[in-house]
Amino acid sequence: MTCGNSRSAAGLGVVTALFAATFLSACGGDSSGPPPPPPPAPTPVAAQPLTCTQVNGMTVAASAIGLPTTGATVTSATVVAASGTGATAVGSYCLVVGTIAPVDSTAPNITFNLALPATWNQKIMMFGGGGTDGSVPPVTGTTPQADPTTLSPLGRGYAVFASDSGHQDANSADSSWTVNQEANLNFMGDALKKTHDVALSLIDSFYAVTAPKEAYFAGGSTGGREALTVAQRWPADWNGVIAFYPAWDYTALTLGQLNAAQAFAAPGAWMDSAKRGVLFNAALAACDALDGVADGVISNVKACLATFDPSTAMLNGTAVRCAGGADTGDTCLSDAQIAAVKKVNSVVPFNTTLASGESSYPGYNALIADLGIPSSSPYEGIISELAIGAVAPAFPITTSMMFDAQISGSWTQYTVVGDPTYDPLTFPISTPGAFTSQLSYLSSLDAIDTDLTPFASKGGKLLIMHGTADVTVSPRATEYYYSKMQASMGVDAVASFSRFYEIPAFQHAFSTVFNPEWDNLTELEQWVEAGTAPSNEVVTDTLGVPGRTRPLCVYPTWPKYSGSGDVNVAASYTCSN
Repeated sequence: MTCGNSRSAAGLGVVTALFAATFLSACGGDSSGPPPPPPPAPTPVAAQPLTCTQVNGMTVAASAIGLPTTGATVTSATVVAASGTGATAVGSYCLVVGTIAPVDSTAPNITFNLALPATWNQKIMMFGGGGTDGSVPPVTGTTPQADPTTLSPLGRGYAVFASDSGHQDANSADSSWTVNQEANLNFMGDALKKTHDVALSLIDSFYAVTAPKEAYFAGGSTGGREALTVAQRWPADWNGVIAFYPAWDYTALTLGQLNAAQAFAAPGAWMDSAKRGVLFNAALAACDALDGVADGVISNVKACLATFDPSTAMLNGTAVRCAGGADTGDTCLSDAQIAAVKKVNSVVPFNTTLASGESSYPGYNALIADLGIPSSSPYEGIISELAIGAVAPAFPITTSMMFDAQISGSWTQYTVVGDPTYDPLTFPISTPGAFTSQLSYLSSLDAIDTDLTPFASKGGKLLIMHGTADVTVSPRATEYYYSKMQASMGVDAVASFSRFYEIPAFQHAFSTVFNPEWDNLTELEQWVEAGTAPSNEVVTDTLGVPGRTRPLCVYPTWPKYSGSGDVNVAASYTCSN
């Protein structure tokens, strides 16, 4: 049949007649009215939330992940009942465990955990790891140095996730897996993006949403490096970042740690707990009152380091240096011991400029730090290990030795030299020779970008904190990073989106002298979500003198006693230069 056919529809069957009428109308053969409207489009079916059981076995395609993988798989999904009361309260949630498969079949998977609360606040939190990672941080945990009287992120209703960064090892100082390039790149940052994208895909499916309202990242030490990494590399993914005592310059830092290990490995250089107490108490005697009050905390660090010298210092009328420089017992320090702690306190030159732009590591405030002094605190053992260990560094390095020796030793053997039998205590830090190019390459993987304009421009906010007595990750390195941020972006621009706090006497994650805790997540939430910048913040000591408070001072200021008032109350102090 064609449009030129004039045969009448009369006499045709009903169905045929209807067909003919429609055909003629379409050909313009019926001018009595407009054509009928098209049929309505089908109503899209809204995505429906999933149950925890439905999540089990789900996959995430490689195409949904922003860096190369071969996809992800949920290996288990379990409903966890509500528990706890008050600050420990956590509502019921679905605990998801899964793996992200590598491109290189010889590389390990990334293992991740994701907690999906039954009552979601439409926010997400990712936690960073510690040391060399290797295990998944607990998603029921909280932010570093959080106020223990406040709810954890999961308790607040966050969907929380974390990963092992792409290898499995309970020893957080081991680097043997770095011989696999994909595993090392995952550890240096790639696993962060992969884990984020997989978790977000599962969150979207579980809650039937397209995106969370707010996204936060929190970590300390290696987790602090990871926090800066996500702000630098994937600023569009995050609204707020907590980067505490960040190991941002991992290559230079590990060389600094190796320098400390070599210093205390020298003959006669290692100090037992009693000798560390002599050094610490001598520093207090010389410097405690430089901040206006003798309260057991050295707050005016720069003035102290400019004047305190254990070679000439006195403690209770007796010289800190042993007579003649020999080791005559636990009431003094020998010349070898003084030389070691001064070496750790000094700048470590590399005699080359790495790809990161660094030509040295700034050293530690070791002269004034708690290196594991005599104490009844259950945390003093942790501090001792982080500082200079229970025995002197020696080859082969063991877990009884200082953490700096453990982590830098394994890294030197596997990541730099490529020989697990190599003695790292002999590595020539300042004259690396044939290893220079490898060190330079490794430094290019660090969190070295100091221009965070993309993160700041989209409204991102950043909190950085470091303790002045940290001898694992130097606060001087964080000072350097923050100063470079200011040089890159401008002082006012940096102040508009970030805060860097230094806390006197705080060591690495713990301190028996002053252990600060405050509600840093709420502080960050208020800045990100309400535009209320941090102001007049106060930290509480939970271990040194439990309950005492101090103002949280923005670098380069420090808490100075006003001259009157309770020495254990923050209101009696001002932040001073």
